[in-house]
Amino acid sequence: MNDFLVENLTQSVGDKTVFEGISFIIHELDRIGLIGVNGSGKTTLLDVLSGSHGFAGDRAPFSKKNNYKIAYLTQEAEFSDDKTVLETVLSADLPEMALIREYELLVADYTAADQSRLDRIMSEMDALSAWTIENEVKTILSRLGIHNLKQKTGSLSGGMRRRVQLAQVLLADADLYLLDEPTNHLDIETIAWLADFLKSRKKTLLFITHDRYFLDKLSTRIFELDQAKLTEYQGNYQDYLRLKTAENERQAAQLHKQKQLYKQELSWMRTQPQASATKQEARIKRFKTLEKELKKTQSQNQLEIQFESARIGKKVLQFTDVSLTYGGKSLFSHFNLLVQNKDRIGIVGANGVGKTSLLNLISGDLQASQGEVDIGETVRVGYFSQQIRGMDENKRVITYLQEKAETVRTADGLFSVAELLEQFLFPPASHGKLIAKLSGGEKKRLYLLQILLEQPNLLLLDEPTNDLDIATLSVLERFLQYFSGPVIVVSHDRYFLDKVTNKILAFKNGEIHQFFGNYSDYLSETKAERIKEATHSQEKSQLPPVKEKPKKKRLSYFEQLEWDTIETDISQLEADIEEITAAMQTNASDYEQLAVLQTQLDEKNDELLQKYERYDYLSDKQE
Repeated sequence: MNDFLVENLTQSVGDKTVFEGISFIIHELDRIGLIGVNGSGKTTLLDVLSGSHGFAGDRAPFSKKNNYKIAYLTQEAEFSDDKTVLETVLSADLPEMALIREYELLVADYTAADQSRLDRIMSEMDALSAWTIENEVKTILSRLGIHNLKQKTGSLSGGMRRRVQLAQVLLADADLYLLDEPTNHLDIETIAWLADFLKSRKKTLLFITHDRYFLDKLSTRIFELDQAKLTEYQGNYQDYLRLKTAENERQAAQLHKQKQLYKQELSWMRTQPQASATKQEARIKRFKTLEKELKKTQSQNQLEIQFESARIGKKVLQFTDVSLTYGGKSLFSHFNLLVQNKDRIGIVGANGVGKTSLLNLISGDLQASQGEVDIGETVRVGYFSQQIRGMDENKRVITYLQEKAETVRTADGLFSVAELLEQFLFPPASHGKLIAKLSGGEKKRLYLLQILLEQPNLLLLDEPTNDLDIATLSVLERFLQYFSGPVIVVSHDRYFLDKVTNKILAFKNGEIHQFFGNYSDYLSETKAERIKEATHSQEKSQLPPVKEKPKKKRLSYFEQLEWDTIETDISQLEADIEEITAAMQTNASDYEQLAVLQTQLDEKNDELLQKYERYDYLSDKQE
């Protein structure tokens, strides 16, 4: 057995106990999603398990085999800035990795003089069966968008450093992979690939994520950290929701009984004189205990946001023939858009195409290179940016908010800032805490609250799901459903986009395309278009013959093997799709079988699209 057992683990951060006496076991091939509100200790738990953070007590609370290896994806990438991307990604101290490093460097700068050395390396890779690992390296680097392997890591952007770190961890030889927000800085397609990759490679995982589709697809168990305790739920995120709903219903029934008893006892308390009788003293004590429990339960109820917003007129926002060039690069041109009162617009596209720049045009942080951005006079913009703006971390939590308002009016009445903080899961003891001592997610939650205090009627949200916990995201989604003004959001979180959007702006090839519906609607439409275009292109084109020598084709050894078989692979996938389609017609009345066949069809279509993409890539590389 290759299990990792944790018994009676306790850990504090400062004066706060983040978990106390928790015990659990991680079985081989488990994929465990770790959830909980920001500040509940999720990252701290990964730190302790990885060995980068200590634990309370003298005896180690872990039981595992002696050579048990752990790979840890932290939120902040930590590696030598003077090393190249290749050296960092292939840092594992394995002979196969050393050969692959040498092979990739030779292929990148190949000359005829290197042929004998290349032949020797390829022979050694054959002997060690290293081509499988090389294939994995190629796949991971390609899907994560890592192409310049000679670049120093110190010159990389934050997002690219994160991708390099993720590649490094995925290629590590480990028994357990600890992943802290692995989807951060990844676009939607890459997140979908990562979920499939981790699932198919049969790795043992303990991961933190706010992406509920990723969590649902990948997890086999859910660990929830709450009030310093850990609760385990079997299954994926959908199973967790079902079990949690049943649990909440039981608690609601118990709460109702407590409230009824509390009303009876409160009536008795008000009618009874002060007395010293033992029976009365005991009843008073029970009343106070019941009152304390009720207050605690009510404070733990899921927070709700019902802020009033400033009145907004009929004229909101209009882009007329807008072009934007930034950093010498044309991001988009001749863009037209009319934003209306109830619009919920999601902006999607690869990293660096101009999504945030579009928001900055609306906020006034950027000016259009051409055209007009016309904003209504009554519009009050609230901008939740990726980087927290104007937050002095030397201030106290409550002071930071009181500078905006002492009270705020919501649908439920007038609330003080202190009451609002409690609704936002900041207990009274944290109100006087320095902002610098908050977790990253708690700072984001506080930042969001500060923006809503200003009562905006147009909300701009730039990657709002980064660092926010699932509980806060669920509440934000409900708030956005009832928000009286338009919402424009940049996000890679498919679940969030499906919940809140009714229109999609998709950046592609320097243009912005508009689609009506949520992200799943957009995905279905574009997927159908891609299959149709790819099939049409395949029918019209004739595959070129394979050339002879890899060095003249500029293909690596593995790419040459892939090129030699790709026509056969494509033909087989097309035959599989025809067979599944025929089976679906045969089983048209068997809904269970249809669901299975539809899943298989989707998988085969995805594989076919990937093969088309690889064929185009390899074909272009030869020319």
